[in-house]
Amino acid sequence: MPPAAARRAAVIALALAVAVAFADSSIVVLALPELYTEFETSIPGVAWVVTAYNLVVAVAAFALRPALRRMRPAPLLLAGLVVFLGASVACGLAGDLAVLIIARCVQGLGAALVLAASLPIMVALAATAETGAMRWAAAGAVGAAVGPALGGVLTELASWRAIFIFQAPVAAVALIALAVPAARALGPERPAPRAHTGAANWGLVFAFGALVGALFLAVLMVVTVWDLGPLAGAVVVSALPIAALLVRPLSVALSPVEGVGGGALLLAGGLAGLAFLPTVSPALAAVCLGVCGLGFGLVVPPLTRASVPGVEGLGQRATVSVGARHAGLVLALVLIAPVVATGLERGGEVATINATAVVLDAEIGVDVKVPVALALRDEFERTPRGEVPDLARPFDENGAGDDEAVRSARDDLVDAIQAALTRGFRYAYLLAALFALLVPLPLLIARLARRPA
Repeated sequence: MPPAAARRAAVIALALAVAVAFADSSIVVLALPELYTEFETSIPGVAWVVTAYNLVVAVAAFALRPALRRMRPAPLLLAGLVVFLGASVACGLAGDLAVLIIARCVQGLGAALVLAASLPIMVALAATAETGAMRWAAAGAVGAAVGPALGGVLTELASWRAIFIFQAPVAAVALIALAVPAARALGPERPAPRAHTGAANWGLVFAFGALVGALFLAVLMVVTVWDLGPLAGAVVVSALPIAALLVRPLSVALSPVEGVGGGALLLAGGLAGLAFLPTVSPALAAVCLGVCGLGFGLVVPPLTRASVPGVEGLGQRATVSVGARHAGLVLALVLIAPVVATGLERGGEVATINATAVVLDAEIGVDVKVPVALALRDEFERTPRGEVPDLARPFDENGAGDDEAVRSARDDLVDAIQAALTRGFRYAYLLAALFALLVPLPLLIARLARRPA
């Protein structure tokens, strides 16, 4: 293979590896209901499948910074791909939740190695440092945004295991394509020159914290409460990465202040829209997620460029940039999870009252109301905690197929339950919107601090 062709293949393979490593932060979200059922666990237990990966990536990324001063990035990258490949296979074959969580921790370690070492190698393989940095940033932003939609498609077409089995050949191809080009790329890094990157990294913390609302909460609402299923949920959530890709040319044309400031407002506005949805509507949710995607696509590129400036010490700065993103995800998960849990508990109480009112007011005979009410009680009792019961079944079993009044009562009940539970997400979305509004704050503080007195 000619050197130019080998270089292009290496760049593409590296970009895919970076995208997959970032996508893994959220790729399993649409599969959580399936994992919950298969492993018969709790909501906090299954949430560790997401949290464990992000926590290990954040901790390992910060810990790897000193290593990049003494080691060449190529061995770190190749070792990371090997670890990531093996852990992906282990995740796909996991027989219980504990094994899956341990494998996810190992996968996070491999991802941290890949993400820490990939930026200097991407720059070395590119024509210019700016081109390499832009490719790395684009791959990361696309991967983080497209993760849930990709996971949803794989879960629907096969199962949750397909999510991890899919990643193994990606890592294997990257390992083969990068073995020689990466080894020739460059030697150990010199200590990174002093640069003002703290504000940009704090901006990334808040941006990726806001992403928890745009992806994790939206997925939970669409799949669990609205009962759309992984594939339909993936269609709704895909509005975010599509919008983020469409806005990329504009993000290059805008100044950093315009991009970060305007993007933060759009991201917060999209999250506020999700908080105040007037009705259960996948179309409206997709519009709000599209607005979030526009904001995310404007915010992340300038923050990434500011967090990894110049060409010296790129690996060391990349580790901090990667750590900041995943720290934001973990921080937001820790803060938002109890808020959404409380909101859903209150929403469940309201939903119960609404359900009772719908059944009592339904224009159906007592001979139907009584068995429907008893069947609803049984449905609630046998549904595992944390899942939404099949509220349509009692009506379907009592004549909804033939009786318009019973069918109308069924639809009214489902709408009332879904609306009450959807409102239970409101304060969690607003907390995520607050994260979005905080994105430009570190840059503003840094600019004011550098202004002459």
